[in-house]
Amino acid sequence: MTHNNNEYLFDFRLPLLLILLLCSEKFIYAQRPANEIETTKHLADTSKQRDLIDIGKEILNIRPPQKVKSTGKKVYFSFLPFSTNVPGGGHALITSTTAGFYLGDRSNTYMSKMTFTPYTNFGKRFGLPIRSYIWLKENSWVIDGDIRLLKYPHETWGIGKEHQGDQQINLDYTYFRLYQHALKRIHGGLFMGIGYDLDYRMNIKSTSDTKLEDYTSYPYGTDLRDNTTSSGVSFNLIYDTRANSINTWSGNYANLQFRVNPTFLGSDQNWKSLFFEVRRYHRLTQDRNRQNMIAVRSFFWTVFNSKAPYLDLPNLGWDPYNSSGRGFPVSRFRGKSLYYLETEYRRDITRDGLFGFVAFMNFTTLNGPKNAMFEDWNIGTGAGARIKFNKNSGTNIGIDYGISKNHRGVRLTLGEVF
Repeated sequence: MTHNNNEYLFDFRLPLLLILLLCSEKFIYAQRPANEIETTKHLADTSKQRDLIDIGKEILNIRPPQKVKSTGKKVYFSFLPFSTNVPGGGHALITSTTAGFYLGDRSNTYMSKMTFTPYTNFGKRFGLPIRSYIWLKENSWVIDGDIRLLKYPHETWGIGKEHQGDQQINLDYTYFRLYQHALKRIHGGLFMGIGYDLDYRMNIKSTSDTKLEDYTSYPYGTDLRDNTTSSGVSFNLIYDTRANSINTWSGNYANLQFRVNPTFLGSDQNWKSLFFEVRRYHRLTQDRNRQNMIAVRSFFWTVFNSKAPYLDLPNLGWDPYNSSGRGFPVSRFRGKSLYYLETEYRRDITRDGLFGFVAFMNFTTLNGPKNAMFEDWNIGTGAGARIKFNKNSGTNIGIDYGISKNHRGVRLTLGEVF
């Protein structure tokens, strides 16, 4: 197969970035004293809500002590075991644990969260991912971490839309990720910092008859040698006014990350990437005890040269929180640049917030040898149920059913998808 490295490059990365920055201008306009914390306008009154823990206490006739004042530093755990399909075929047992907690007074410190979602099929598939988003006292710092060790078989479809939905091949490898970012508050909800990012893949192989280098038109990182390494530093900007990132009641979020992967830090190739995301949470009611919201997010993800390894290219489902692409299989679309837009309507069914529902739709466009960015869109849609597991942390059990062309599937989560 003949490769033309420039056949699907494009020239509007900078204009697109400027458009995104202008669209997000209202997220960074606040003119407040540097030492003032911007808090969200709406906070749920959890005393009027009901969750599965309350139901368990009623069944077991457990009566909590009265008039106990909380310091705001209690840890709120949520736990969900389930079985599901895994990429590459088969089933796996998954346990998802979410912890929400405060490292300062909740009047001036947002809720931190940690998630641990191990899975195994008691065979050749396993995963040990740990995610953290930590707010230090008075929101002075944000510490963002992502550590994973995965045996991760999955399907791939090449670059862009060069292969149809039923023409995928299967890959298998062991993956270690170490991302750690520290950002200091510089003004209001704006934070700036640096981080280290490592992606190390071992024992990469194709489990299909077709080799990846013969299947894709992309020449870098497709020879499936024993391992690939991308090691680099990142420069990060975050704007965050969400008091609770597990289940955002109101607020806004923006994340800009520029990553440099030089060979002197261990990378196989010198390459750079940019990821920029914005989220908007718009409440449709002033009732503090009812969820009725439209949530919107979009992100743009690109690499700046043609030497980024194939498995490190922007792809659906591998954004920082692996939350994009409901209705699509993981890694269904991959390219040198990818733009994603998603909107979701959230509403309570019961007045006490125990049951709710969501309806969502997402749009993906990317570049490839057989398609052009913004000329071809891939649409996923669906709906889901919500059950309040822990009202103090706002943690919901989410059961989403998504569909797209040639695919449909169920996703279970603890906490909202975004």
